[in-house]
Amino acid sequence: MRAERWLPTQPGQAWKPTSPEGAATLAGAIKLAKEGWLSREEQIVLCNTGSGLKYVHQVNAMNMNSQPENHTSESTKASLELLYRVSRELATALDLPTVLQRVLSLSIDTIGAISGSIIILDEKEQPVESAIIYEDQVQHHITEKLKSTLEKGLAGWVAKNKESVYIADTREDDRWLLRPHDEESETGAKSVVAVPITARENLVGVITVAHPIPNYLNENHLALVQAIADQAGVAVINARLYDEVKSQARVMTALANSAKMITSTLNLDTVLENILIQINKALQVEAVALALINPEKNELEYKAINYDDPSLEVDLVGRQVQIGEGLIGWVARNGKGKTINDLKNDPHYESISNLHPKIDLKAIACAPIRFHGNIIGVLEVINPRGDGFEEDALLVLSGIGSLAGSSIQNAQFFEDLKAAHNRYHDLFENSADPIIISDFKGNILESNYKTIKTTGYTHKKLHSLTIKDIHNINWETVGRNFDDLATGKTCRYESTLVTSDQTNIPIQVNVHPINIAGKPRLEWILQDITERKKLDQLRDDLTSMVYHDLRSPLSNVVSSLNVMEALLPMEKDQEIKSLFEIATRSTQRIQRLTKSLLDINRLEKGQPITDQEPVDPYLLAKNAYQAMIPHAENKEQELSLLVPKDLPAVMADQDMIERVLINLLQNAIKFTPSRGKIEIGSKVDKENVRFWVHDTGPGIDPDQKDRIFDKFTRANTDKRAKGLGLGLAFCRLAVEGHGGEISVETPPEGGSLFTFTIPLAPPPDQN
Repeated sequence: MRAERWLPTQPGQAWKPTSPEGAATLAGAIKLAKEGWLSREEQIVLCNTGSGLKYVHQVNAMNMNSQPENHTSESTKASLELLYRVSRELATALDLPTVLQRVLSLSIDTIGAISGSIIILDEKEQPVESAIIYEDQVQHHITEKLKSTLEKGLAGWVAKNKESVYIADTREDDRWLLRPHDEESETGAKSVVAVPITARENLVGVITVAHPIPNYLNENHLALVQAIADQAGVAVINARLYDEVKSQARVMTALANSAKMITSTLNLDTVLENILIQINKALQVEAVALALINPEKNELEYKAINYDDPSLEVDLVGRQVQIGEGLIGWVARNGKGKTINDLKNDPHYESISNLHPKIDLKAIACAPIRFHGNIIGVLEVINPRGDGFEEDALLVLSGIGSLAGSSIQNAQFFEDLKAAHNRYHDLFENSADPIIISDFKGNILESNYKTIKTTGYTHKKLHSLTIKDIHNINWETVGRNFDDLATGKTCRYESTLVTSDQTNIPIQVNVHPINIAGKPRLEWILQDITERKKLDQLRDDLTSMVYHDLRSPLSNVVSSLNVMEALLPMEKDQEIKSLFEIATRSTQRIQRLTKSLLDINRLEKGQPITDQEPVDPYLLAKNAYQAMIPHAENKEQELSLLVPKDLPAVMADQDMIERVLINLLQNAIKFTPSRGKIEIGSKVDKENVRFWVHDTGPGIDPDQKDRIFDKFTRANTDKRAKGLGLGLAFCRLAVEGHGGEISVETPPEGGSLFTFTIPLAPPPDQN
């Protein structure tokens, strides 16, 4: 008996044999030497089965010498029919467990065995799926139990050597791993065949088939099982590919459905609820929980939980778990998901049981929740409805965790934004001052309740006006077309608010740029300063009254002191002289104060300084220095005069600038501690002479530098120091009235450094 390969020619013509070289490829159909053995369909199928042809050759070779020709032909025909049936059986299944069961059943039935096992391996030759048939009973998911067989038994030897094995008697071969049921009192010795399953020259599994009678199985059975295994290899690969595609489709479907639901709202509670619902739909579990990280406390806090059975509910929301503790703590710290299908034998069982006391814990899976690569929480699912979590369960959970991270953060950002908006709205509407929002053209866009109440305009009318319609804008401060504000500057000035009934209200305007919904806007805060203006006027009136009421009696005191100086024996009685000097200094101080008050009134009203003439800077500084030496000596302070005698003259009101220097020295003496140092100096600075007073006191707070020269403002460096806060205000008005500038700073060596400039006097020919 022999088998040849044939190619069809024209219809109705005879078939011609192909060359032997075509044996490895699909070239045509198989035609047997004797017509009528196989149908045309069977012959064509066998041409697709190189292993079937190989098996036929092997069977023919063994049978030709031992069997009559008719018997051999019938045996070959039966074998080919078997292979054809195997091919059809395997081609109709794509589910891997079904494929394994069919391959194993066919192998057992074909050779008359009663038991067998099949193990499928991954690329690393680790078991991923298996099946056992014993006395027509199929057992799945026994991969863990078969690991010892792969490590020490016959299947492991076949996988390692990639060779088929026939064992006539398992008692005589060490490769067979003896188990308790192999004892003579139970199943006893067996005959076994084991063959590798390969596809594309790669090992994908091992088939082992056993018969309870030694020497029952032979080389023919080995060849037949090998032929089945060769066909099974492609079927296993297809089934695995099908499972992968099905798994990917399941994962993508779960993620797509989850994405749609999770991102459908920005309400945080609803987002968390949707996340748990989608996880439960995708994985079918008894409980789903979600915990978020509190970075300040380095712990996880449960935020939501969903139970399939309401009777299992516990008050878990709000419970904290330290990062690193328990399973969810481990996932949060390591950033890796984890699945445990045998939870009762796991070290984490007790800690998880404490969190879920009503659940009969069997399996658990945890995955991190990520946002922009950072872990912000952990998802936890418990007890799938099947025997355990499938391989893609962690992939689904991790994918939903990534989607959940973005949705949770977006919801939190939205809630923070909403809270900030509510706070701003409350501040805006409940502000004690009118607040107006305008664009950079001055058009009024928004206004608070206080604005409507103060201006008397209706909301509609007010929004038809521009900001310049209701008050006088100080364009020098804000810049033309609000150019200075466009740079981010905050401007402040005084103006008058015009109401709907044409009432004028004095206001302090604070305006600065803001960004609303991505658009630049201006925020105007209009503070009513009517009471402050009244108070200022009262102070001015009081100041004027004090000056005018003091001037006349003070003149009498000065005249009396001059008469007493001439009549009393000053040189003979030192006690009288000392008292007279105290009275004279105090009187001079009162005179300076009253003059300063009068000057402040005149300068604030814009009246010019008329008594200016060329004055020697050295003389100005010396007079102030000599006037303050007794005060410095009383506090044991060192007062130094650092003024060159050859400085050019300045154009000044001598009495006024001397009082400026005296005020600055008086301030320095007041705030400098005992045994401190104070110096007064001057130098030429371009077209000015710059004067300075430097002390070793506590210095000036940077936040007070812009306010210290205002009226009735005092530095808070020494709570014990008393005064009205008029001295420095007079200094500023006097210096600026001369066309100079005044400032204060804290130099690196400490203390306060007050400086001011007075313009140089013009040459005599221009005077």
